[in-house]
Amino acid sequence: MQFIAYILAYPFIWLISKLPFPLLYLLSDFVYVILYRVIGYRKATVRLNLSLALPHLTIAERKTIEKKFYHHFCDSFFEMAKTLTISDEQINKRFVFTNFEVVRELEKQQKSVAMLLGHYGSYEWMLVMNKHLSLKGYGIYKPIKNKYFDRLVKKMRSRFNAELIGIRDVIPTMRNNIRNNVHGVYGFITDQSPKLSSAIHWGDFFSMEVPIHVGGELLAKKIGLNMIFAKIEKTGRGYYKCTFIPVEENIKDVPNFDISDRFMHMLEEQIKEVPPYYLWTHKRFKHRRNDPAAIK
Repeated sequence: MQFIAYILAYPFIWLISKLPFPLLYLLSDFVYVILYRVIGYRKATVRLNLSLALPHLTIAERKTIEKKFYHHFCDSFFEMAKTLTISDEQINKRFVFTNFEVVRELEKQQKSVAMLLGHYGSYEWMLVMNKHLSLKGYGIYKPIKNKYFDRLVKKMRSRFNAELIGIRDVIPTMRNNIRNNVHGVYGFITDQSPKLSSAIHWGDFFSMEVPIHVGGELLAKKIGLNMIFAKIEKTGRGYYKCTFIPVEENIKDVPNFDISDRFMHMLEEQIKEVPPYYLWTHKRFKHRRNDPAAIK
């Protein structure tokens, strides 16, 4: 069944990837109507998240953000499909880096780098940075259950010279690289809600106490990695920019969880400035300490 689903879907994904951007976004607009107005995909979750994170806004204001989010959400799906065949010229024009010299300075130190980023803007296209690196680029991700689609995702992202490694393979990969003196940049999308059984730190996010992923920070401290934040902003439909924000050089001297808390605060401020481009379909607030109304 997995293979049948894949062979049925792949031709459509490939055809979508070959569409010029005007037609791609025309199709995205059509899917938006189906997804948002007809199906109402995860609409209850999105509305709850927006009401929890932005309670100071009126219902009408949150409704405007909700609609803009679904437009961006559909665009993001088609942009991800476009990754399969997009040219270097197009991707370099549509995803730019404002201060890549920050990464180049870290490369000179011949140390690996842990990079923290959130589900904001185009985190998929962020992998294009690997075309500009001398270090090996790794994207930490949760493998897809359908092994054929999992291979497709890896194929798409490997076009940017990035290697995807599953969450369970992070530490073995790092240890192997250390033994072989291989340095890399490890990207951690760290704003998901961890399982309660694995939550070791709770922090403030939109004035709610929630569990926070701290694996990137703790691994960086244990192994001695440099750290940066990646702030991705949407500058137009299909256009993004990324700004790298360095962390203190001696991160081992920083109290545990301080860096993760700081990242979440920066992400929160960015979301407040332009809310529609965050991934509101995630149940980010499903675990809220001392809150009986938290999503189960």
